[in-house]
Amino acid sequence: MAEGTASQIVAALGGASNIVGLTHCATRLRFQLVDAGRIDRDRLEHLDGVLGVVPQSGDRCQVVIGGTVDAMYDEITRLLGASGIRQAQTMRSAPAPGARTPAGTMDRGRIARLDSFFEYLADSFRPILGVLLGASIIIALVNLLISLGVIGGDEGSPSLMFVKAIWKGVFYFLPIMVAYNAAGKLKVDPWLGGAIMAMLMTPQFAALSDAGMWGDSVRCVRNATLGTTECVATVFGLPMQLADYSGNVFVPLMMAAALALVCRGLRKIIPDGVQLVFVPFLSMIVVGALTAFLIGPIGVWAGNGLGVALAWMNMHAPFVFAVALPLLYPFLVPLGLHWPLNALMLVNIQTLGYDFIQGPMGVWNFACFGATAGVLVLAVRDHDMEMRQTAVGALVAGLLGGVSEPSLYGIHLRYKLVYKRMLVGCGAGGVTLAALSWLFPSVTASGQTVHGVTSTAFAFSSLITIPVFDRMWVYGASIAVAFAVSMALIVMFGYGTTSAPVADDRPVPVPEPVPVASPAPDPRDASAHAIATPVAGRVIGLDATGDAVFASRALGEGMAVVPSESVVRAPVSGTLKTVARTGHTFGIKTDDGVEVLVHIGIDTVKLEGRGFDVAVAKGQRVGVGDRLATVDFDEVSAAGCGTAVIVTVVNSAGLGRVVPLTGGNVAAGDTVIEVER
Repeated sequence: MAEGTASQIVAALGGASNIVGLTHCATRLRFQLVDAGRIDRDRLEHLDGVLGVVPQSGDRCQVVIGGTVDAMYDEITRLLGASGIRQAQTMRSAPAPGARTPAGTMDRGRIARLDSFFEYLADSFRPILGVLLGASIIIALVNLLISLGVIGGDEGSPSLMFVKAIWKGVFYFLPIMVAYNAAGKLKVDPWLGGAIMAMLMTPQFAALSDAGMWGDSVRCVRNATLGTTECVATVFGLPMQLADYSGNVFVPLMMAAALALVCRGLRKIIPDGVQLVFVPFLSMIVVGALTAFLIGPIGVWAGNGLGVALAWMNMHAPFVFAVALPLLYPFLVPLGLHWPLNALMLVNIQTLGYDFIQGPMGVWNFACFGATAGVLVLAVRDHDMEMRQTAVGALVAGLLGGVSEPSLYGIHLRYKLVYKRMLVGCGAGGVTLAALSWLFPSVTASGQTVHGVTSTAFAFSSLITIPVFDRMWVYGASIAVAFAVSMALIVMFGYGTTSAPVADDRPVPVPEPVPVASPAPDPRDASAHAIATPVAGRVIGLDATGDAVFASRALGEGMAVVPSESVVRAPVSGTLKTVARTGHTFGIKTDDGVEVLVHIGIDTVKLEGRGFDVAVAKGQRVGVGDRLATVDFDEVSAAGCGTAVIVTVVNSAGLGRVVPLTGGNVAAGDTVIEVER
C-alpha cells in the first residue's frame, strides 16, 4: 500500500525530476519542488493515505499523511534515490527570497519570508517531537502515581530520581537539541550549533555567577517579579549578564540565525582548502561570544517578557484568556503559528516555575478530538468506510498522543461545518475552564494564587497527560465539555459539504445523515443495486475520458457516456446532496447509502453555466429517469470542453463490488453499473 501511494504522490507532484528536497514532521511530508505549477493537486488530495495538501510559497508543498508519515517518507526517499536524482536530501535551507507562490493556491504562503520563518520554527522542533512526547508521558505517569498516593514525590528514592533524570534530561538539554536542528535547517553544520549552545550550559559557565569565587567581578541582584537572582560578570572587561539557559528555546533559535550569517560570511573570505578548520574555529569564538554577551540576554529577556505579559493577562483577565486562546488555536495550528506559544510554555516553566497556557490549549485539542469523534459516529452510521478509517486514526493519534494534525487535515479543513461546530466546543470548554478556575484557583509551589489550571511540566494534551495539571478535575471537566459539545453538534447536525472546491471546482458529494422517514421507492427504479445511464450514447471507460482524476478512480469506480441526446437524467433514485451552481455536477445518495456522482463534460466548470438548463435543486428527491439538466453539447464542444457524461460511485471502497459496463451503445434507462454489496 505504502509503495503504491508513494509512487502516486511522486507522480502527482510532477514526477521525480520536479522534487529537489524532502523532509517530514510528525504528520506531514514537506517537499521542495522545481515548479509548484506542475502539481496535480486534485489527484493528490484524493489519493489513499493522503489527508490533505498544503501548498506554500517558494515552490514548496506539504502533503499530510498522518501517523504513517515515517513509512511514507522512507518509501518516497527510496523511490527518489532509485531515480538517480538527489531529491531525497533533507531540506536544510529556506527558499531564495522572492520565490514565486504556486498559482491559484489559497493556503498560507503569500509572504515568502514569513512562511520561511514559521517553517524554521517548525523544523527546529519537528525532529524532537517524539522525545518530547515520550518525556511528557513519563511525567504524566509519575504525577498520576503521586495523585493516587502510591508515591510521595518524584525524588523520594534513588529509583524515582533515576526516572526523573530520564525526562529531565530531555528538557534540560533541549536548547542543544533545538540549536542542532535550527542550524541544520539553515544549512550550517548542526554540530557547530549544538556545541555553541552547549557552551552556555557547562559547569564552567555556571561558575561565572559564583560571587564568592570571583569577588567584585560578579554582581548579583534579586528580581522580585520573576523570583530569580540575576548576575552580571565582568569578562574581558565587558559586562556579561548571566542566566540559566537550560530549557530555553528562544536563545538557540536566535543563535542559529546569527551562526548562519557568520558562517556564510566566513566561507566567502576563507579559502576552500582550510574552511573545515577555520570556519568552525572562528564561528565558535565569534558566535559564542556574541551569544553569551548579547543574544543570550536578549533571548532570555524576550522570553521572560512574553511570559510575564501573558501571565499578567491570565491573572487580571482570566476569563478573556481562558476563552480567547481555545478559539484562536484552531486558526494558529494550520498556519504553524502555535510554535511560538509552545516555546513560551517551556520558558514559563523555566522562569515562573509553572505554565498556564497548556490548560486552554488542552480545551482546543479536545474540542478538535470531539469533532472527530462526531464524524466517526456518522461515518459508522452511514457505512462510510473511508471516513471511518480516517476518523479512527485521527482520534487515536489525538486522544493518546495529543496530535491534532490528522484531525485537522484529514477531516476538519475539508468540511466547512466542522470548524463552525468545533469552535462552539472550544468556547464552551473555555467558559467552563474560566469559571471553574476562578472558583477553584491553582496554587503554585511559592504560594501564588493563579486563576487557571497550571502545570509544572510540558506535556502534550492527551488523555494520558491529564495528571500533570494542578486542579486536575477542573482541567478534566473543561476538556470533557469541549469534547462533548463538539461531538454532539456534529452528530446532531452533521458536518456538511467540502469547505472549498477542488482544483477544477468539481464538488465532491460527502456523507450526510439519511432522512428518518424516506418516501416509498419510486416504481421506475430498475433495481436497488443497478445504476442506469444518465444519457443515451456510446459507453467509454474512465481511462478514456481524458481526466486524470476520474481515471485514477479517486472519485470512485464508474464509466462515461459520449452523449447522443441533450437531456441528462438521474441514474438512481435518491436525494440530491450536491447540485453545482454551474449545473455540471450532481451528487445523489440512495436510500441504502450508495453515493453517485454525475459529472457532465470535462472542464465544463469554466462555462459558468452557459449551455446548462438545470431542472433540480439540492435536497430534492429524484427518481430514476428524472431530468437533471438539458445541455447544449454543441456549445460545450465549441468551448473546447469534453462532452462525456461521467457516472461514478463515490463510496466504491465501502461497497462489495462496483462493476461498470465497458463499451457499446446504450439507450436511456439501460443499466451501466451494477453494485454488489
